[in-house]
Amino acid sequence: MSVISMTVCGFLLDLLIGDPYSWPHPVKVIGNYIQTILNWVFKLKLTNLQKNWMGIAMWISVVVPTGLVIWGIMRLANFNEYIYLIVGTYFAYTAISVKGLAVEAHKIMKSVRSDNLRQARNQLGMIVGRETSQLTEEEVLKATIETVAENTCDGVIAPLCYLLIGGPTLGWIYKAVNTLDSMVGYKNEKFQYIGKASAIIDDYFNYIPARLTWLLMVMTISIMRLNTKEAITVSLRDRRKHNSPNSAFSESVVAGSLELQLGGPHIYFGTIVSKPFIGNPQKKTTTIDDVQKTIQILYGTALIALIIFGTIRFLISLKETDMKDYIKISKSDYR
Repeated sequence: MSVISMTVCGFLLDLLIGDPYSWPHPVKVIGNYIQTILNWVFKLKLTNLQKNWMGIAMWISVVVPTGLVIWGIMRLANFNEYIYLIVGTYFAYTAISVKGLAVEAHKIMKSVRSDNLRQARNQLGMIVGRETSQLTEEEVLKATIETVAENTCDGVIAPLCYLLIGGPTLGWIYKAVNTLDSMVGYKNEKFQYIGKASAIIDDYFNYIPARLTWLLMVMTISIMRLNTKEAITVSLRDRRKHNSPNSAFSESVVAGSLELQLGGPHIYFGTIVSKPFIGNPQKKTTTIDDVQKTIQILYGTALIALIIFGTIRFLISLKETDMKDYIKISKSDYR
């Protein structure tokens, strides 16, 4: 029950306060450590093969210590059940990002409403890896929708899965894997070799969560009475139209439900990266209302996931308890 309790409490805490910038956050520590490694590596003259091996070494040096530190802290906190719950709740809270993602999207929406496109571009640039300085208003809104849709998996559904399976330790192993991918998992001249291992491993970690996100989003869209038929049709057709084997699952569902066309070429680090379009050619202009609906899909999907995943974990824990009791009784009868 403790894993379920700390995950639910962490989820509710995230909905209440989000991720205040001034608060300490484990991702900041991991991100600073990764950046320190990168600053050192980029000073070296390495061959492409050496960069590949350095990328593997970097992955190990980030993910393994993260898992060990969280595991160690949880072990130390285990002397008292309330302390254990509080510490576990903190790690669950910091692993999930529902409100934080929604808040960033709301900031962009507010700037667009105020006709402050420059500020909207800058705010978008804080949450995406692409160049945003030349985007039009509609392109800013589309990029916001894409980011919220994609991060519904990375920032919410996947962390919930791993938290409920393996508690804070596994949840934060996932967060370390995902942070590495978000920082170095680009197929460009700068990162394609040193970030190769991080990108591939992140794809494996997100493989099942991405498909669960697709299913949960379809359920949410149906409840919201959006275009469920189009969402399913487009997602079944376009779910693999992405460099990542996972990202298009959530993006295609949202594109279909809102009757938009997402994706297409983007500029990353000064280089145009060609990406396929996701969704049918839109019959309307992308609006702030579309972003708002995407945020509603985010919240709905997160809530349904918590209920379903939590129930499954609870039923499994009941069976585990029954099995332990059965073993105790069997041993007693044997004696």
